[in-house]
Amino acid sequence: MKILVTGATGKLGSKVVEALLKKVPADQLAVSVRNPQKAEGLRSLGIEVRHGDFDQPETLEKAFAGIDRLLIISADGDNETRIRQHTHAVEAAAKAKVGFIAYTSVGNAQESTLFLAPVHSHTEKAIQATGIPYSFLRNNWYLENELSSIQGVLAGAPWVTSAGEGRVGWALREDYAEAAAAVLAGSGHENSIYELSGKPLTQGEFAAALGTVLGKEVPVQQVDDATYGEIMKGAGVPDFVIPMLVAIQADIRKGSLDGASSDFEKLLGRPATPVAEALPKLVAEAKG
Repeated sequence: MKILVTGATGKLGSKVVEALLKKVPADQLAVSVRNPQKAEGLRSLGIEVRHGDFDQPETLEKAFAGIDRLLIISADGDNETRIRQHTHAVEAAAKAKVGFIAYTSVGNAQESTLFLAPVHSHTEKAIQATGIPYSFLRNNWYLENELSSIQGVLAGAPWVTSAGEGRVGWALREDYAEAAAAVLAGSGHENSIYELSGKPLTQGEFAAALGTVLGKEVPVQQVDDATYGEIMKGAGVPDFVIPMLVAIQADIRKGSLDGASSDFEKLLGRPATPVAEALPKLVAEAKG
């Protein structure tokens, strides 16, 4: 059996590879990366490194050749770019006749109003259209996404949000990676969908948990979307990023990431690491 992970030098991909190495021998693993030089560390572990660029479809078909189980990790960028790149990856997987495709999607991808959802809805449908057995790993939200906000709190700022009482199913990137590895190295996951979410919390509940870790109260500043954008701008967030952050807050407020699920337990034999247990690690990282 040969397993391949795309984007294996990225934040999620690298953790998926780490988790897979605990389950299968290194010679059963391959990675597809845009810059093979950045993957020399993986090569030194005995993992096969292949060149695969989502904007160069011909490299993908070659990278996916002979692969039994493939993990397509969703790319970065605007929706149009991601849909194009994901389409290239799925078409290459079909041409290479891979045996199984796992894909990192988003919660409730086909019905979600999350502004990121169209990318994942399109990609899931494209994978299903190939007829190749699949598993959709519908990841809720990475706890690590809050790192900059935690740094702001450490600097004395309140927890600023325009998400109201909307809840988020935060989980560590490591937990999502372990779930992906369980599917790739396991059996019986053909044509499956896993809604992967931690226990949903409001912004206030998150701030309270953070306050417990820090040993102080973390005040929550609820604002409207326009004010949130202005605050982010004042904090030095690049202009092109601000609309995305505002949209995320609005989507949370509407309930787009409020997805309770026990699917982590199905794959890991345990729930996602509770936010209260995971936060000390993030606080340490935020402190540098």
